[in-house]
Amino acid sequence: MRQTFDIKGGPQDGRAHLPLLRKELGNMGLDGFYVPHDDEYQNEYLPDANERLAWVSGFTGSFGSAFVFTDKAVIFADGRYTIQAADQTDPELWERQAIPEPGAFGWLAKQKLSGKTVGYDPRLMSPNDVTLLQAAARKAGATLVSVDENPIDKAWADRPPQPMAEVAPYHVKYAGVAHDEKRAEIGKALEEDGIDAAVLTSPTSLAWAFNIRGGDVMCTPLPLGRAILHKDGTADLFLDEAKVSPKLRKHLGNTVTVRPLSEIDEGLGELAGKTVSLDPDLASAWFFDTVEAAGGKIVRQRDPVALPRACKNEAEIKGTTAAHIRDGVAVTRFLHWLDTEAQSGKVTEIEAAIRLENFRDENDSLKDLSFPSISGAVEHGALPHYRVSEASDRTLELGSLYLIDSGGQYPDGTTDITRTVPIGEPTADMIRHYTLVLKGHIALAAVRFPQGTTGTHLDVLARHALWQAGLDYQHGTGHGVGVYLGVHEGPHRIAKAWNDVPLMPGMIVSNEPGYYREGQYGIRIENLQYVTPAAPIEGGEIDMLGFENLTFAPLSRDLIDVKLLTKEERKYVNDYHKQVWKLLNRKLPDDVKAWLKEATKRI
Repeated sequence: MRQTFDIKGGPQDGRAHLPLLRKELGNMGLDGFYVPHDDEYQNEYLPDANERLAWVSGFTGSFGSAFVFTDKAVIFADGRYTIQAADQTDPELWERQAIPEPGAFGWLAKQKLSGKTVGYDPRLMSPNDVTLLQAAARKAGATLVSVDENPIDKAWADRPPQPMAEVAPYHVKYAGVAHDEKRAEIGKALEEDGIDAAVLTSPTSLAWAFNIRGGDVMCTPLPLGRAILHKDGTADLFLDEAKVSPKLRKHLGNTVTVRPLSEIDEGLGELAGKTVSLDPDLASAWFFDTVEAAGGKIVRQRDPVALPRACKNEAEIKGTTAAHIRDGVAVTRFLHWLDTEAQSGKVTEIEAAIRLENFRDENDSLKDLSFPSISGAVEHGALPHYRVSEASDRTLELGSLYLIDSGGQYPDGTTDITRTVPIGEPTADMIRHYTLVLKGHIALAAVRFPQGTTGTHLDVLARHALWQAGLDYQHGTGHGVGVYLGVHEGPHRIAKAWNDVPLMPGMIVSNEPGYYREGQYGIRIENLQYVTPAAPIEGGEIDMLGFENLTFAPLSRDLIDVKLLTKEERKYVNDYHKQVWKLLNRKLPDDVKAWLKEATKRI
């Protein structure tokens, strides 16, 4: 299922499919329809069968939406995908609008749609988004209609089948805790809150709570399904029957009732008269409507699995550390290749991404990439979420910077690392900007902080050196990461925007400040790190949490201006490189080992 570069989509899809959708809208008595990128499971990466926005428009970006009317079609994409949306949609058919301003709902509110009906699929939208869409439709004078069947699904004659990968047990040696123990603890917390059951709609929560993994989603080993977890720790697990083996049933035991996914409506109906937990950020409006119609009392709260999953146990930390060392070997071999063969100025972005994947493939434990690699040369490096395609592929030119953001999925861990390297001789500005980003990275890696601190409190550390130079970056500084699960997971994060989840021991988070000079180059340095337990500081009065590094691969010494670093920052770089050398050198071929010795010399 790997997709190293983007080969799907294009204007031809919109030309062929837009008329088919409009025909269905007419059959359903609708004047317009809202098409989000999201699918029924709120997946980051969608199965091909759920790529509805791509089918109707040709746009394959991971964040966007559209309104399709009988006489007009408008697509919305944020700054990450402005160029991609322009390349992949037909300008004669699609009007393009930017996110965040005014955004899809803001745009709708300004239209004159008196007497028009606009449809939406409640399975694809959160209740909060439905409320916003309703308000926008009212302002426009339109009537909003919930549909029982998505008109795209009706029009999509050659729609791929839903994925049916077998669901496999996830060994407790990796999980650290048996699945019945996990669910018993969550059930106890539900009972203490006066809740009878929690409806788990996130495949990530299913994977963690039941110690299972699947293969239904690109880059993430997820089983698509649902679950109802009761306060006594028992559960109903809803999966397509083709995914269920005798081995899985034995693994789940007699405290889990495995039911066909088609019975989810019936299962929700059995919650009549009960107090039910639903997460409005993860569960679609359809779940809220169905539980309420059945007579259940809904408590809107965070998925009860999210926080326990985020706080990794000892086995998970041990496993992911081992996975990162193996991954570091592949990345270091790639960095050696970049510093030798790729200095020709003739290597392309796709060739580089495939070369890194090949290095990872040589490790038999690699299961997949953790996301499609961001392989950005020259001006493409200034697009933080750039996805190289056959149309956009360009060379790693001499005198430029190359940014590679990539990761792997291993049975014991999920990796995510970004390195920026010079191709040829870097300019003084490149060196200065890289060093400012490095200072922010070090500040966030080395900080000690009291319990109750959130990622929002720490975000300024990563930006401080840049801010003092009148610079900044327009993305978050850190996201949570799973263990053989999603490379992006909550509920914690490090960003300017407020996050109310304190950083807790065991949480894995990325540390990835950056700088992007539009049209010229991009710089990002990313390691993963986990929160360590509170410990005393000599002479201090409060025990402080901290971070332990997980990612091991050398930094670009040629891009570091030592004069801009403090004594403590130089010590951090030297200590980090000493650790990289110690952990990796015996696992490398002789030529790469010799290169790494130079790459990790003291500065």
